[in-house]
Formats: sequence, structure tokens, C-alpha cells
Amino acid sequence: MANSSAPHPGSSALNSARRLPFTARPFFENKARAFWILQAVGWSGYLLLRGVVSISNGLSLDGVIPVIVEAIVGYCITLLLSTMYGQYRRMNRLVGIFLTIATLAAATFLYAVLDAFTFSFIATATPGVTLTRLLGSVYVTFTVLFGWSALYFGINFYLIVEQQIDQMEHLENQASSAQLAMLRYQLNPHFLFNTLNSISTLVLLKQTERANAMLSRLSSFLRYTLANEPTAHVTVAQEVDQLKLYLEIEKMRFEDRMRPKFDIDPRAERARLPSLLLQPLVENAIKYAVTPQEEGAEICVEVRLAGERVQIAVSDTGPGLIEGRIGSSHSTGVGLANIRDRLAQAYGPDHRFETRSTPAGGFSVEIEIPYQLEDVNREAA
Repeated sequence: MANSSAPHPGSSALNSARRLPFTARPFFENKARAFWILQAVGWSGYLLLRGVVSISNGLSLDGVIPVIVEAIVGYCITLLLSTMYGQYRRMNRLVGIFLTIATLAAATFLYAVLDAFTFSFIATATPGVTLTRLLGSVYVTFTVLFGWSALYFGINFYLIVEQQIDQMEHLENQASSAQLAMLRYQLNPHFLFNTLNSISTLVLLKQTERANAMLSRLSSFLRYTLANEPTAHVTVAQEVDQLKLYLEIEKMRFEDRMRPKFDIDPRAERARLPSLLLQPLVENAIKYAVTPQEEGAEICVEVRLAGERVQIAVSDTGPGLIEGRIGSSHSTGVGLANIRDRLAQAYGPDHRFETRSTPAGGFSVEIEIPYQLEDVNREAA
């Protein structure tokens, strides 16, 4: 019988899917610097374009002077607009929109008057502002200032979206780390209760040497769990060492009834996996294979490297998968469901988790994860 998991993608997959197709974050890391660069480049380009058009229309070099004045005036007006727009963005939305439109209209009229007056020095012998010249200037200045304003609000909106995406990613990472920590911390009280109960029994039986030995091994085991962060990954070699320490504690309870066996591929020893991933599997094997059988059972832990995948199997020679075992496994909250959730959090869909039971007896859990040498969870945090 096989039971395979198909979890939803992890937080890293969700983050990559939600990211925009490109990011301008390096350029806008310093907003003030980015504004001045865009302001200088934009108005320089405007001056160059207007100057080329004026010369191509037959104006002399002296006729380019009003174009230069026009660009300088536009540069100064947009500086004032940026300050006022910044204030409006902090106000109520409707009030801000109304003030933005009113300010744009006022700036357009002021720019048009100054522009018309400047070009009147070239067009007529008596400088002044006429209605025809003013209306022509209004069209040009409104187009320029409206385009500038659209870019201003568009860029700021884009930066707000980028900031919100970063906040969402940060919150998702925190939620994922909190869930991993919760799943890991479920293991410690469960195991601690069983071990302390055994130590208490040894003390009542006045077997002080065995009780002291179990306490010493328990302290070493707990020191290992505290030394590693709950969301951290450890190497297969470290996980196996911890597992052997755990089995030494349980060996004092079951003695020859529990027969552990390890078959670890040396090439897979540096591969990383979530800390204390295998301990609940071995604990289940002890509970459902060793405990109910008078002759005990053999528990085998195998780790193999197959290409870029690490294959892990924890099997026992117990009675196999029976109804009572299923109910008990889920009732503890720290059994197979815990492992499934931790694998889903750590690897998303990039893993395999299967349970098998043979008619002749015996139960095994098979796990396949990517071969990784770096602690990806710590890097993500």
C-alpha cells in the first residue's frame, strides 16, 4: 500500500510568482538621487529636442535662447510641483486629487504666460502676451506638465507596489519560519515526556546508574536540539549522529528488543535536510513495531544519493500498516503528518513522501528530496 503526498508550492515559489517581471530597485534605492537624475536627463532631452526643431524651422541660434529659457522655467516649475505633489499624497485621496488638478492647471497657466512672453521677443518688435499666443502656449505647456505629472505618479505608484511586494515576501518568510518552528517544537515535548517517564521508572526501581546514564544522554540530545535553529537544515551526517544518540536513550528502555541498523551512502553525508526530520519516523517505528512485539523489531535507516536526489528510507519489521496504527499516528500530532508538513514547507512540490506496508509485515517511509549543500532556509530568511 502506498500513500504519496502532493503538497502545494512553498513560500519561495509563491514569492517568485508574485514578483514583477522586472525590478528597478537598484536605480531607485536612493529616491532623491533617482529624482534628480531623471529631472536632469528629462529636461536636457526636452531642451535638445525643442532646440533641434527650432533650428530646423529656420530660426537662428539667437532664436534658441527662448527655448533655453523655456526649459529652465519648466525645470523650476516641476521642482515646485514635486514638492506640492508630495504633500498632496499624504492627504485624503479626494482632496489630494482635487488639489493636484488645481495645481496642474495653475502651473500650466503660469508656464504658458512665461513661455508666450519669452517667444514674443522673437515674433514681434513689441514684446507682450496675446490671446492667440497664450492659447498656443497653453497646449504645449499642458502637454509637457501633464506628461511630467503622469511619470511622477506612475513611478511613485510603482515604488509603492515594489515596497508592498517586499513586505508580503517578508511576512510570508516569517509565517513559513514560524510554521516550521511550530512543527519542530512539537517533537521535543513528546519525546521529553516519554524519556522523563522512563527515568522516573528507573529511579523508582532504584536503578540509579541507568537513570544517570539516560539523563546524560538526554542532556546531550537536548543540547543538540537547542544548538540548531528550528528552521535550520543540518547535514545527513549530523542528523544520523543525533538519531544514534536518540536510539541510545531508547536502547536503555528496550535493550535487545530494539535492533537499529544504519546504511548511509558516504556521498550523501554532506547533503542537507530539515533538522530532526527522521527522529519522529524512528519514534513511530519504536512505538508501533518494537513496543507491541515481544521479540521486538529491527529498525533500518537508509540514505542513498541518486544523481541530484537524496533518497531516505526508514523501515521496520513490525506488524505493518494497520487501522489502529493510522489512528494513533495522527492522534499524536507529531507523526507522519508532521513530516509531510515540514517537507512541504521546506521543498514545496520538489519532494516525494511515500509510506509502504507489505503483507508479510513491516512498514517503511520513503522520502526523496533535492541534493543541497547550503542551508536554503537561512538564506531565505
